[in-house]
Amino acid sequence: MKSALKLGTRGSQLALWQAQMVADQLKDVCPELSVEIKIIKTTGDKILDVALSRIGDKGLFTKEIESELLQGNIDIAVHSMKDLPSEIPEGLCIGAVLERENPCDVLISLRYHSLDDLPKGAIIGTSSLRRIAQLKAYRSDLCFCEIRGNVETRIKKMQEMNLDGIILAYAGVKRLGYADRISEELPLYRVLPSAGQGSIAVEARETDNETLTLLQHINHTESELLVKTERAFLKEMQGGCQVPIACLARLQGDHIIFDGLAASLGGDRVYRGCKEGNRDQAINIGRDLARQLLSEGAGSVLEEIRRENEDG
Repeated sequence: MKSALKLGTRGSQLALWQAQMVADQLKDVCPELSVEIKIIKTTGDKILDVALSRIGDKGLFTKEIESELLQGNIDIAVHSMKDLPSEIPEGLCIGAVLERENPCDVLISLRYHSLDDLPKGAIIGTSSLRRIAQLKAYRSDLCFCEIRGNVETRIKKMQEMNLDGIILAYAGVKRLGYADRISEELPLYRVLPSAGQGSIAVEARETDNETLTLLQHINHTESELLVKTERAFLKEMQGGCQVPIACLARLQGDHIIFDGLAASLGGDRVYRGCKEGNRDQAINIGRDLARQLLSEGAGSVLEEIRRENEDG
């Protein structure tokens, strides 16, 4: 059993919380283990004044960390699962998925209690095309303002910019102690999350069997299964932050219920479907729903958006 591990992570407050959670769980399994946390700055951390959809989505928050992992400078990398591209570099693998937090999105507002309370033309802070498309599909009158940064920064910007509200992931809000600021947990039939939202991924080298064996002790098999379904969907859709794609897998006994969605930027065209199957069909369920939505018209909509991004 290893006596020491180097863990790579981003330096944000949430990333460090997640890294510490992984370190604590590993030390619970192996009390004599020493875990050193190494902060690695990523492209997404360096570019803060541009919407993610405009700067590409190939490993914005993971590429530099994965490079350190491949070079052997760290032993494991900890990521928010939703930041991890559907295709990871050759030589690396997901060694563990921690138990998933509530994957929903939430509204935080200083003045209003819910989406329905928002006045006509309300201004909402988010840079997520996925969130914008789904909210526009529900309320086309809403206006959106690009806003990035950690939870505390976004709440502060909401106040400074006099926004009517901001949309964030429940998991990050709760983990950083801001759950009391939540105005509404957005229902899943209204806003589906991004693939893997609420999950923490631990990445390792495929050849590092000793570390992979250790990571299996903190792996949550149900969460791993659901994330596997969602990432299969994401991969087939060729999705990322540049296109409005959303999905969520749930487990009832040995039965997976999977919802997926793709939409136009304005939310006027929404392709949504549901697939069910046994847990041993996880990857096929995600892949099959993606193919269904693509054939129904989602493919042409997503291609239009990608072309616009390239031209812009």
